[in-house]
Amino acid sequence: MTTKEFQKLILQGIPNKLPETKPFDSSLNHAPKRKDILSSEEKKLAVKNALRYFSSKFHSVLVKEFANELKTYGRIYMYRFRPNYKIYARPINEYPHKSKQAAAIMHMISNNLDYAIAQHPHELITYGGNGAVFQNWAQYLITMKYLAEMTDEQTLVMYSGHPLGLFPSHKEAPRVVITNGMMIPNYSKQDDWEKFNALGVTQYGQMTAGSFMYIGPQGIVHGTAITILNAKRLYLKNKSEIRNPKSEIPLFVSSGLGGMSGAQPKAAVIAGTIAVIAEVNPKATHTRHSQGWVDEVYNDLNKLITRIEIARNKKEAVSLAYQGNIVDLWEKFAEKNVKVDLGSDQTSLHNPFAGGYYPAGISFEDANKMMAEKPEQFKIEVQKSLVRQVNAINKLAKNGMYFFDYGNAFLLEASRANANILHPDGKFKYPSYVQDIMGPMCFDFGFGPFRWVCTSANLKDLEVTDKLATKVLENIYKKAPKEIKQQLEDNIRWIKEAQKNKLVVGSQARILYADAEGRIKIAEAFNKAIKERKISAPIVLGRDHHDVSGTDSPFRETSNIYDGSQFTADMAVQNFVGDAFRGATWISLHNGGGVGWGEVINGGFGLVLDGTKDADRKLKQMLFWDVNNGIARRSWARNKEAMFAIKREMKQSKNLKVTMPNIVDESLLKEPL
Repeated sequence: MTTKEFQKLILQGIPNKLPETKPFDSSLNHAPKRKDILSSEEKKLAVKNALRYFSSKFHSVLVKEFANELKTYGRIYMYRFRPNYKIYARPINEYPHKSKQAAAIMHMISNNLDYAIAQHPHELITYGGNGAVFQNWAQYLITMKYLAEMTDEQTLVMYSGHPLGLFPSHKEAPRVVITNGMMIPNYSKQDDWEKFNALGVTQYGQMTAGSFMYIGPQGIVHGTAITILNAKRLYLKNKSEIRNPKSEIPLFVSSGLGGMSGAQPKAAVIAGTIAVIAEVNPKATHTRHSQGWVDEVYNDLNKLITRIEIARNKKEAVSLAYQGNIVDLWEKFAEKNVKVDLGSDQTSLHNPFAGGYYPAGISFEDANKMMAEKPEQFKIEVQKSLVRQVNAINKLAKNGMYFFDYGNAFLLEASRANANILHPDGKFKYPSYVQDIMGPMCFDFGFGPFRWVCTSANLKDLEVTDKLATKVLENIYKKAPKEIKQQLEDNIRWIKEAQKNKLVVGSQARILYADAEGRIKIAEAFNKAIKERKISAPIVLGRDHHDVSGTDSPFRETSNIYDGSQFTADMAVQNFVGDAFRGATWISLHNGGGVGWGEVINGGFGLVLDGTKDADRKLKQMLFWDVNNGIARRSWARNKEAMFAIKREMKQSKNLKVTMPNIVDESLLKEPL
């Protein structure tokens, strides 16, 4: 297909003639059938809701088709309207556009739906089992048409994947404002998502899927590598360098090779460990192995244990996938007293009963069938498996394993299953990785996952950005206080080795952990390089919502907030609003994320750098706020690292005045009140 033909199809939007129906492609990963939760009248409403996207002349054909999709899959995806062209992150100028900012957003949407990126591409789900870019293909077609037509004096409003419309605004306003799953609080339970998503009125955008900022598993490789590396430092007293272990090489065990979890094996090798990752879905395992993200695959646990011992003896950093259920792996390791040093879990337990976790003792295919046809029995089986998994983990932890929750709601769902996961005082036996590692060592200092995408789709541009980022960080390191030198060292090493580690899947993108100073100075260097044509096209800046300020999540991002405010969501909402009037190109606010629907509120942004003075002004204003909002909140919670960071920033920024906490003498509180 030529570029002109592609552009014509984008501008067409909903076609004037019904496309031919498309066969179901069984070679791809597909979303599991969702449970039958709607009443008969509600099913009629769901079909009626879907039909409103189309001319009435099509209704007599589509009514039966959509009703059948709802019956067969539990959702109406409108498969017939899936485009015939390949969806991937094309060079920015291949998209029809009147606004360069809008074209950059089209580039990002396309990357999220690339077959090499998306977990369930035909269902428009990027990762996490239910992290959707859109609810259906009509929404995709209309959104792309709007973006192709809009000017820099319009704003596209998105309601949970639905393009509400283009509204007059101004050049300083965001080009797109996105909300996903924003529910009245009493309607934010798991079954509420099932119901209202089936009706076609809301969606779960995860963290970066519904905000068009997902960059493939690279997006979490760095954070996972930093987490494992710091876990080694803190709990194994291993001061070895990345890829150069000098003492006994540690064994890291976890689960999940799907969307975000697929980053684990590569990250663990970069951090200098033996990684064993279980995955129940054969297609996910094959994808990660074929992409080189996992080194070897085993379906025999005895052979796997033998391979682990060989790697230990050779001090070989290697990633090993177990094709099977994580419960079986944990129980085998507990039975054989395998010495596990670090343990975690990245099954999608934010979505435990709809494809996020598969119970042991039931085949993958039978589990999918039970999930749809016998949801209550499936829930029982999931909870039985969680109890077994925790029992095995507890045994290995007694033998010296450091286990941490990786923010996927493992501890929360295990407690709901009545697993032996709580202390007598009701607190979890194991920490969230944010509590022990990422919170005090990164987030409180302002370090979080800063990312950028070269919209030229040109590797040479990415190479230029890597060199610029390295130079900036090395210059910052020279005058940095000792409190943040380790973070800077880790990130300098990371960016220098980024090309060697072959992290790119999909768009030409990169990620590293940086504080406000690092983000601003890197962005300034990029903007200058675009102006001087050393970089050939605009760059999109963004971040994972898993960051300093973007997310309020009491069991993950804000789990190290101990003043009782971890259950509030002011920070994320303020972040979203503040980014909007400080120059963000698009902004997003979501209910839900890595720990589940109703469990978290997160705000995100995208910022297009085009080499102009306007972009330079916006990046300074917006990136400063985007980080320091969270540091100020963490400081008010009395986190000592955050107090240090915000005091330092106030000395450097004359217009910054932050309310500081007065510290109470604990001896005054010894008597019961």
